[in-house]
Amino acid sequence: MTSQTTLGKPGPGDGAPADSPPAKGWRGHPWVTLVTVAVGVMMVALDGTIVAIANPAIQDDLDASLADVQWITNAYFLALAVALITAGKLGDRFGHRQTFLIGVAGFAASSGAIGLSGSIAAVIVFRVFQGLFGALLMPAALGLLRATFPAEKLNMAIGIWGMVIGASTAGGPILGGVLVEHVNWQSVFFINVPVGIVAVVLGVMILLDHRAENAPRSFDVLGIVLLSASMFALVWALIKAPEWGWGSGQTWLYIGGSVVGFVLFSVWETKVREPLIPLAMFRSVALSAGVVLMVLMAIAFMGGLFFVTFYLQNVHGMSPVDAGLHLLPLTGMMIVASPLAGAMITKVGPRIPLAGGMVCTAVAMFGISTLETDTGSGLMSIWFALLGLGLAPVMVGATEVIVGNAPMELSGVAGGLQQAAMQIGGSLGTAVLGAVMASKVDSDLPGNWAGAGLPELTPEQADQASEAVRVGVPPVAPGTPGEVAGKIADVAHDTFISGMSLASLVAAGVAVVAVFVAFLTKRGENAESGAGVGHI
Repeated sequence: MTSQTTLGKPGPGDGAPADSPPAKGWRGHPWVTLVTVAVGVMMVALDGTIVAIANPAIQDDLDASLADVQWITNAYFLALAVALITAGKLGDRFGHRQTFLIGVAGFAASSGAIGLSGSIAAVIVFRVFQGLFGALLMPAALGLLRATFPAEKLNMAIGIWGMVIGASTAGGPILGGVLVEHVNWQSVFFINVPVGIVAVVLGVMILLDHRAENAPRSFDVLGIVLLSASMFALVWALIKAPEWGWGSGQTWLYIGGSVVGFVLFSVWETKVREPLIPLAMFRSVALSAGVVLMVLMAIAFMGGLFFVTFYLQNVHGMSPVDAGLHLLPLTGMMIVASPLAGAMITKVGPRIPLAGGMVCTAVAMFGISTLETDTGSGLMSIWFALLGLGLAPVMVGATEVIVGNAPMELSGVAGGLQQAAMQIGGSLGTAVLGAVMASKVDSDLPGNWAGAGLPELTPEQADQASEAVRVGVPPVAPGTPGEVAGKIADVAHDTFISGMSLASLVAAGVAVVAVFVAFLTKRGENAESGAGVGHI
């Protein structure tokens, strides 16, 4: 148990993979292994944002509310966040190859089930299954890379892995736009089926199993329950707070329950023989800073992107494809900057690239807060490109910091922590910035409505109008005269812009905090315990 709780440099054989068959030909080759896991990881990363562009179509087709649409995103992120660390432990215990293959197959099957769903409830349920299976494959992918690549090549591999995630995350809106406009929203999910089949076939043919000598032999069941319940209670409170009110007893009951749950979890982890998360891992300031950095980055990015898609489609009136193309500068910059960031981090270490990336992110989010109803494509492109430039080094560098500073036998847990941090951040970003948006809209809409000389609304009509305006849709009733409809559209768009502006400023503030966190990171200390099986 000493090797599981000590974060110093490993001794000979400490944490090294055991019982790993030698690579033969392509089987077990590090670079081919990277390609194989990238195919599976691409599905999960793509689904994090591809659905954002399909949200308006899903909302319209299935008659969903804003809360329903948010749950399409949040159910996926929440399931990922709750299950990732447990899934990482499963990979450490039973082998990352098997865990990866089960995750890929289940993710593809869940995606197909969503495409066949005819109700918003079914979509949300299968999004949960998507998240659970995605949780199996993501940390397993990192575990396979950590075990396959030697120390001098690991950072390069993580850089390319980060490029795939970044490109997939940023490319989701473009691919989603093409599919929604030219096929239907269901195709956004059906596309994962053939990709999943390819990933499974490649995985069976290429991947070798790697298990550390000191891999865990038991499961911390109570720890799993406590951690899962605590995270669920926290995110549930954040999602429901706009409806219940931030001062309501229900909201603070769930927040308080989550805090108590996290405390109990932390105490229990010090007592159990093989804890779910050995708390000694967090004695590494660099690892802890990397986890926090991933959370903050995802809050700013995922939360901001949620409203940008509604801004492009509902305020500017763009088609899904046009909206995706307007985000092309973000996609392109992430693809170009990710491998460059990996090379820079290898040369100078993670601190300067990570801090610089978060500065760019903060400036980009501030720029997005200045967008108006008539902002041109050129200015939008500048802010989107700057956002991509900022995100790339954080995606790559924070991953290397977390995984490289954890022992080999905890590579799955470290991968789970890295992904859980990103998914929790995405869920919190959507929830918190959604609450900021809702609060601002509810505050400004009555005055803007009255100031435009529009007829007074009943309380029920006012609630319906607020819900529509939160996604940039003018609440125009059928048969409304053209002049009145125009005034309503102006009020709705101006109010939406005010809400998006405030939410973007909050995201910029989060990014500024992340700049200071970045200076606490350092290069991974334990990467040399990787196997390096095969020919490099």
